[in-house]
Amino acid sequence: MLTLGADSITIVAVIAVIALASLVCAAVLRKQVLAYGDGTAAMQDIARGVQEGASAYLSRQFRTLALFAVVVFGLLFLLPGDGDVRIGRSIAFLVGAGFSAAIGYLGMWLAVRANVRVAAAATGPDGRATGARIAFRTGGVVGMSVVGLGLFGAAVVVLIYRGDAPAVLEGFGFGAALLAMFMRVGGGIFTKAADVGADLVGKVEQGIPEDDPRNAATIADNVGDNVGDCAGMAADLFESYAVTLVAALILGKAVMGEQGLVFPLVVTAIGAFVALLGVLITRVRGTESGLRAINRGFYISAVVGAVLAGLAAFAYLPDSFAAMGGTADLSGVTSDPRVVASLAVLVGIVLAGIILWVTGYFTGTDSKPTRHVAATSKTGAATVVLSGIGVGFESAVYTAGIIAAAICGVFLLAGGSIWLSLFLVALAGCGLLTTVGVIVAMDTFGPVSDNAQGIYEMSRDVSANDAEEGEAAQILTDLDAVGNTTKAITKGIAIATAVLAATALFGSYADAVEKAVAEVTTVGSGLVGSMLSYEIISPVTLVGVILGAATVFLFSGLAIDAVTRAAGAIVMEVRRQFREHPGIMTYEERPEYGRVVDICTKDSLRELATPGLLAAFAPIAVGFGLGVGPLAGFLAGTIGAGVLMAIFLANSGGAWDNAKKIVEDGAYGGKGSEAHAATVIGDTVGDPFKDTAGPAINPLIKVMNLVSLLIAPAVVMLSVPADANHTLRIGIALVAAAIAFGAVVLSRLRAARVDAEQSADAVPVR
Repeated sequence: MLTLGADSITIVAVIAVIALASLVCAAVLRKQVLAYGDGTAAMQDIARGVQEGASAYLSRQFRTLALFAVVVFGLLFLLPGDGDVRIGRSIAFLVGAGFSAAIGYLGMWLAVRANVRVAAAATGPDGRATGARIAFRTGGVVGMSVVGLGLFGAAVVVLIYRGDAPAVLEGFGFGAALLAMFMRVGGGIFTKAADVGADLVGKVEQGIPEDDPRNAATIADNVGDNVGDCAGMAADLFESYAVTLVAALILGKAVMGEQGLVFPLVVTAIGAFVALLGVLITRVRGTESGLRAINRGFYISAVVGAVLAGLAAFAYLPDSFAAMGGTADLSGVTSDPRVVASLAVLVGIVLAGIILWVTGYFTGTDSKPTRHVAATSKTGAATVVLSGIGVGFESAVYTAGIIAAAICGVFLLAGGSIWLSLFLVALAGCGLLTTVGVIVAMDTFGPVSDNAQGIYEMSRDVSANDAEEGEAAQILTDLDAVGNTTKAITKGIAIATAVLAATALFGSYADAVEKAVAEVTTVGSGLVGSMLSYEIISPVTLVGVILGAATVFLFSGLAIDAVTRAAGAIVMEVRRQFREHPGIMTYEERPEYGRVVDICTKDSLRELATPGLLAAFAPIAVGFGLGVGPLAGFLAGTIGAGVLMAIFLANSGGAWDNAKKIVEDGAYGGKGSEAHAATVIGDTVGDPFKDTAGPAINPLIKVMNLVSLLIAPAVVMLSVPADANHTLRIGIALVAAAIAFGAVVLSRLRAARVDAEQSADAVPVR
């Protein structure tokens, strides 16, 4: 087992202290956010309803997922491995899942208290700058917590397990990724069911504003922003942080030995300083756009992170690979480790900055593509939908190309060494994640500003129409539009981390397979060769590629279909309330907000199981059924299709949302016009694209990679030896396939039943 020297142990211990300091900084920022005024009594009343709904949903979700986590905890004990490592991996799984849940809950808890403060700040002096500061620092709290918990968990495992830490951290990353995926899917279904239902009945059928208090789905819509975008995305970015670290530590140990195990921790520790700097320097100056201020803070902190990472590389790493104790063959590599490590981190940071710019270009309210989508509203909803799809497809190609170029650049840095290039890809991911604190802050900015606008609109005196209120409303509308863009940006950066982490995990997967094969004393029949083959020309490997890509499409379809069913239930309920309680439209009766929140909660928790089971069991079915070679192809297909699908869904949805904002600001007839109705339809199509299916692909890719990494030794043991138990192997594959596709079949049957119920209850639209 690899041992760590005294200097390395000291460095890791200091990193653990830095992680705890990050959590202290998060607590200080949290206190600053809560010190702002929380508005009028009407604002507080609405905010309280959002808080109660969000807390109730997450509590029920965590109770549902707790049983699933316990089952997986038990299954991890069945995997091959040393006893201490197996126990540690299983415990680390629970810790990773617990940290992911904690980050998600923290993101929700603070966001539902910051939203009312942003709404109140907009009505005061310097409302734009103050509101933006509150929203961004709310995200800063979550960002510092992501860095603190992720870094602390990894550092403590390294201190306890030393050379075995990478194997134990597989459980940590798997727990974080699995829970994040469930939170992303469940929260995404909740938020978009409420949003679509509110828009279709309120804005299209009744002709009332988006956040009108007469719409029974408005509170559920605001609750959904917090359980989907805040809790779900915070957990998602935490698992990106954890999984990228896992890949970097596994490969670092193989390539550089002790230094390779510690250096990724050093790079991510620098991210703690970068996060704090980014949060503190992001300030809106005068009447400038909030997006400009956020971009400025991001780029400055990113440059500082790149410089500090370079200094750390030259201070800690030796000047030759020959001086390191890695097990990988680097005999032909003559480059300086300090230089290539610094440049790899720089590639990751530059990649984040380029994706920020490209995503902003395709989804921003001032950008040509989004204005083109808005302009197509003159000819109806169909052209809005078509133009948004076109923007999504085009942006996916450019963004995927940029990510591919970054990977190629890192490969060139490695001088052709596969193992070194895989480690440098993982380092690039760590470099990208030095900015994760700022990225989380950018993402949380979106739902907080969105909720603030909703709270302000619902709490306004309907008879008031003075200039001051109009100015506050415009400030919040502008902040909301900025939030739409920042959410799209963070989704693009998150999928980039998924690709980098998954690419690096290929090396980890191959390492696990090679070690397992080396332990086999006798080899079975010639069929074994095809099960171990990674060659793409092998038909069975190509089958794996096709199945991997198909899984992404099936997962996305299930998520969107789940939103469709849940949104249908919301539409029926809101229509019922307007029909049976005509006093709602005259403000004489209060809508039954709680009924809509309850429907969203039940439907989202019921629907999240199917895509989750598909993600967990599809790799098991492919691996045990076809072998480790086809399973590698499966992962390649997942990554290739996943990156394009995720970016397409996120950017098309963001363009539709901001095209609606452009029309609502007065273009092409403004609110209430036919163009407005067309953009509302486009926005409702984009809602499950950008906030449910698209973001969920990010943890999906990593969950399937980690499942494959965990089962690889077991697959080898049941397929390669001459006396292998092929009956057991095929049995496991069939059971896994039955669970995955059984869940899909049950989902189809449930959909048919819901369609029948909604058809029976349908009332013609006025």
